[in-house]
Amino acid sequence: MSRIAKYPVKLPSGVEFQLDGDQVTVKGSQGTLGMSVHPDVVVAQEDDKVTFEPSARAKSWAMAGTTRALVQNLVTGVSEGFTKSLEINGVGYRAQASGQTLNLTLGFSHPVEYTLPEGVTAETPKNTTIVLKSADKQKLGQVAAEIRAFRPPEPYKGKGIRYGDEQIRRKEAKKK
Repeated sequence: MSRIAKYPVKLPSGVEFQLDGDQVTVKGSQGTLGMSVHPDVVVAQEDDKVTFEPSARAKSWAMAGTTRALVQNLVTGVSEGFTKSLEINGVGYRAQASGQTLNLTLGFSHPVEYTLPEGVTAETPKNTTIVLKSADKQKLGQVAAEIRAFRPPEPYKGKGIRYGDEQIRRKEAKKK
C-alpha cells in the first residue's frame, strides 16, 4: 500500500491548479504543465491542498501514490523548476551552448550538435560542465540521458559524460 498518497500536495502562492475531468493543469511562474489522471484515482482540491483517493480496486493505492508524486513534480516544476548538471571528463572534450543548440566535442571525427527540445535550456559555466534547466522533470531527465549517451563514462580512465552526482566505479587495467 502506498503511503505517499495519504499526504496532500500543498500549492504555493502564485500556482494555479485546475482539474477538468481527468486532465490536470498547473500554471506558475515557470510555465504551464499538464497530465492526465488514471481513472482509478480521485483528485480533489481544497483551498491550497490537493488530495488523492484510490478507488476500491487493489492496485489503486499504487496509482494514487504515483499520481500524487507526478502532481508534486508538476507543482515544483512550475514554481521553482528543475536543474540537472552534467560533467565532461577527457582530454579535449568540451561543450558550448548557443541558443537551443549544444555543441559537443567528444573525441569523434566530427563535432556533435544536439538541439534542445522546447522547454529545456542549457548553460555552460565552464567548457566541461553543462547545466540543464526545465520545468518538466521527465523531459529534463530524458534530455540529460540523451546527452550522456553520446559518450557514456568508461570504467578505466573515467572519460565521458557523467551526471554531476554520479560516481563512476573504476576498474584496474590488466597486468602482465
